[in-house]
Amino acid sequence: MTPTTTILQLNGKALSVTASPDTPLLWVIRDMAGLTGTKFGCGIGLCGACTVHLGRRAVRSCITPISAAAGAPVTTIECLSTDGQHPLQKAWVQTQAPQCGYCQSGQIMQAAALIRRFPNPTDDDIDSVMNGNLCRCMAYVRIRQAIKIAAAEVRGVASHA
Repeated sequence: MTPTTTILQLNGKALSVTASPDTPLLWVIRDMAGLTGTKFGCGIGLCGACTVHLGRRAVRSCITPISAAAGAPVTTIECLSTDGQHPLQKAWVQTQAPQCGYCQSGQIMQAAALIRRFPNPTDDDIDSVMNGNLCRCMAYVRIRQAIKIAAAEVRGVASHA
């Protein structure tokens, strides 16, 4: 495809990109915007390492063309919280969820969308929504615990999970 100029709203700032409309959003985020928190995992949308928010939905940026993101707000892990104090980020530290850490930005971005949809998520809610986010370190038990802690904080409830 012929390169065109696309205006993206990346983390609250306009970003003008000249690229083919089918260029994956992931490469614009990483290579053109220099934001490396969003990871490349599989390249086919199956592992979740590249998860970002497009509008308020979690999407796989490795298979989302920039043409689909034109004009819509795109949020990466770098903008979830500028000071690392988002309830999910704090719960991830509290539960020691990350091991190698590679998948964690995608896990957290997917979990943020989950908590918006399910403010008091059950194990089934978490399993269903997080199912496509893979963790090779197998930290799923701690990830689930972190999601419950963060959801409780968002709801304003003391958690003892």
